[in-house]
Amino acid sequence: MGVQIDPQEVEFSAIRAQGPGGQNVNKVSCAVHARFDIGASSLPDHVKERLLATRDSRITADGVVVLKAQQSRSLEANKEDALRRLQELVDQASVVQAVRRPTKPTRGSQRRRLDSKTRSGQVKALRGKVRE
Repeated sequence: MGVQIDPQEVEFSAIRAQGPGGQNVNKVSCAVHARFDIGASSLPDHVKERLLATRDSRITADGVVVLKAQQSRSLEANKEDALRRLQELVDQASVVQAVRRPTKPTRGSQRRRLDSKTRSGQVKALRGKVRE
């Protein structure tokens, strides 16, 4: 983990959770919306560019990451879950993929491939009708 997110840069708002839960769901706001502005953050520029370039439905057109956490019944646990998921998103953007350089097959591997094709062709030729 090279780049850490500052929790002060994440704006949390408590909302009501969805789904079953009876009366508790209707009266307690324990789900969390976490909003993280990529442009105003202290992340390095190359990580910001990669985050904005990713095609993720959680990133708005304004460059704000919006995460909804509602797994737990605890507000604090949902905040930690949202921070963890945001950190995973930033970690994925901070990894630089190695540039793939196309290579040609070696002459030996080409010869081995053709030899095996010839051998299998000979085996198949022996499967024909027997002629005298």
